Amino acid sequence: MKLNVTKPTLLLDIQKAQKNIALMAEKAITNDIRFRPHFKTHQSAEIGKWFKKFGTESATVSSVEMAEYFANNGWTDITIAFPVNVLEIERINKLAKRVMLNLLVESVESVQFLKNNLVHNVEVWIKIDTGYHRTGILWDNREKLLAVTEQINRTGQLTLSGILTHAGHSYHTQSKTEIIDIFRLTLARMNQAKKTLTSAGYEPIEISIGDTPGCSLITDFTGVDEIRPGNFVFYDVTQFCLGVCELEQIAVALACPVVAKYPDRNEVVVYGGAIHLSKEFIEEKTGSKIYGYVVQPGDNEWGALVNQTYVSALSQEHGIVKTNQEFIDKIKVGDFLLILPVHSCLTVNLMKYFYTMDGEVIKTMQSK
Repeated sequence: MKLNVTKPTLLLDIQKAQKNIALMAEKAITNDIRFRPHFKTHQSAEIGKWFKKFGTESATVSSVEMAEYFANNGWTDITIAFPVNVLEIERINKLAKRVMLNLLVESVESVQFLKNNLVHNVEVWIKIDTGYHRTGILWDNREKLLAVTEQINRTGQLTLSGILTHAGHSYHTQSKTEIIDIFRLTLARMNQAKKTLTSAGYEPIEISIGDTPGCSLITDFTGVDEIRPGNFVFYDVTQFCLGVCELEQIAVALACPVVAKYPDRNEVVVYGGAIHLSKEFIEEKTGSKIYGYVVQPGDNEWGALVNQTYVSALSQEHGIVKTNQEFIDKIKVGDFLLILPVHSCLTVNLMKYFYTMDGEVIKTMQSK
């Protein structure tokens, strides 16, 4: 692998990413459901264009700022999948004037605020908590769900599209079977919430589901109207360890220069720390914390995992890599290691640029 790496550099394998997109888009087409991918993973107008090759016209984002960025780059149907931040109402009104904007609500208070302050019409989704317990109305809280829906119905500027959830607890499972079980339970609970609304005369009510583990493993989406996975575009070590993806589907790797080596303790120090990889980790059964796996450099790609070799600790710019005697004997100060990130979304947000295997630079919304 011939790359001019002088500092931590985020590499992108375009073929892998585009294949990941194709697989998920085709799954949505096969199931006749809307594909609204979450763009917080890549945050790139250029990568966003790849989705349009498959007829994707709807996008999910995580902030008003991100919505503005993609609106400026031709996306006209955008969901901000984050409870509406009423302090940004001025920017929300400007966005709603130019795109079909979808907002998340989960309280009577936020709906009332939108009623009093929105200038343009928007679509709204009610956020449902199906077990993750981060945000949303609990799926079986009939009273609150009906109160919020009634308030929406009284508001001329708001049109209720349906109910939306993110089963983030699927990331804390131990097996594929557990992920599939969570998906099925999530859908059952969403259908119960939907029934609460339709029984009260509110319809049509769509169901939107979003986690990458579930969307990657499930093939039958009967009862779902929309999927919003995001991490699947690159995948990462977390998804690999969950059994959600194969190693060869991970489409990003951080190239980190080797700045020191310590054969007596089988450690290599790289220029690549928490400000590059993030502090996300997975914990093995032995108790070891893994901040990234090291992979073999290939011919214009990366290959297999290096045996017994992983990022064991991070400080701001330093990464400590545990390895074996055979590998450390091959490594020289001035080489670089290829590290698969534990959480590609955070690594991309920190690195701001992608470098393709051909040396092309792809910018994100964070790029200057």
